[in-house]
Amino acid sequence: MLRWFRFFSHWPLWALHVLGVAGGWLAWLFSPTYRRRMGANARQAGLGWRTLVGAVGQAGRMSAELPRLWLGQTPSVVWADAQAAADAYALGQGVLFLTPHMGCFEITAQALATRFGAQYGPLTVLYRPARQAALGEVMALARNRPGLQAVPTNLSGVRQMIKALRAGQAVGLLPDQVPPEGMGVWAPFFGKPAYTMTLAARLALQTGAKVVLIWGERLSWGRGYRLHTQALDQALSNDLEAAVVQINQAMETMILACPQQYLWGYARYKTPRQEA
Repeated sequence: MLRWFRFFSHWPLWALHVLGVAGGWLAWLFSPTYRRRMGANARQAGLGWRTLVGAVGQAGRMSAELPRLWLGQTPSVVWADAQAAADAYALGQGVLFLTPHMGCFEITAQALATRFGAQYGPLTVLYRPARQAALGEVMALARNRPGLQAVPTNLSGVRQMIKALRAGQAVGLLPDQVPPEGMGVWAPFFGKPAYTMTLAARLALQTGAKVVLIWGERLSWGRGYRLHTQALDQALSNDLEAAVVQINQAMETMILACPQQYLWGYARYKTPRQEA
């Protein structure tokens, strides 16, 4: 697998995206389960077929661009607005960056590390080790980058994130990722109960870290990515479940700003798995 990732890592981004669009439509056409879930999730958010047409190809682009992002030369990145991130770092209280499964979330971590890592220390991100050894080798190479510190999805990883935030550094999370049973609460997401992680809210409330929303917009024709940041519009409630609802609402607002780039095929409403 590493050989194939290295091969595709040299391709221009536009060519990978063309390949990805084809793959995205093939997955949609030949997987009834994926097709039904994608449609149901989009309808739950009040969106129709026009959004899905764009989202099918964007989902394929997300997968096809990984070799370039993990092992190749970093594509062009421009910042629509970095002020929210810069202001949060300057406070010295730690920064919690939250992004949904939207656009290119891999590039957000790399861009933050490149822009702020030298001055404020590494960005700490969670990762779940791959079940396949070959993919695990690829991911290990991808995560070992200057300014990035990957920690496992266990108690040790959580402790490292808390330590980083208390040291004034930054942590990146995808708060719409379904956590294992016992590590979340049921909270509305586009009006339907979804098992939602409490980790993001706990980290912010326990450390006093500044919460910043971020997402990486995928530009057309392989022109690269545009990063958007903004501070959470209101302080998180001290009540944990209320804070989780606030974060879900913030994710909804971000997603609806560019719904074609959200991963509607993600099983957001699934029953949480049990940890072994």
